[in-house]
Amino acid sequence: MTAPVLDIHKILAKLPHRYPILLVDRVLEIEKGVHIKAVKNVTINEPFFMGHFPSRPVMPGVMMLEALAQASALLSFESDGIEPGDDTVVYFVGIDGARFKRPVEPGDQLVLESWIERARGGIVKYRSRASVDGETAVEAELMCTMRKVR
Repeated sequence: MTAPVLDIHKILAKLPHRYPILLVDRVLEIEKGVHIKAVKNVTINEPFFMGHFPSRPVMPGVMMLEALAQASALLSFESDGIEPGDDTVVYFVGIDGARFKRPVEPGDQLVLESWIERARGGIVKYRSRASVDGETAVEAELMCTMRKVR
């Protein structure tokens, strides 16, 4: 196995998210300005599984979209050469065409991929897909913007 492009320590340095909302475990590939491939290892220990659903744990769709957004933010930070501080956040400004194709369960490895479609006026549009074993779990177009806070 090759070393990740970004391991968890580098991800923690770039994203403001922390447990239980940090949803990217490692970045496998980045083509700056174009594409990212990252992974989220889904475990039964995720807090949302206690209630979604106790008899048949399934990762909530909104969490899969959040994982894609975090991977997309990492792509933008790397592409723009930005070393974000605690005062930098990336906000969702839109989600279009979200389609859920298969459930994601504990033990699955969610492969997160995002492509930059365009960047204009401080808003970046991404085409994103998350899959398990090559089978699409969710796909969506995400729009995000980066802001300084405080």
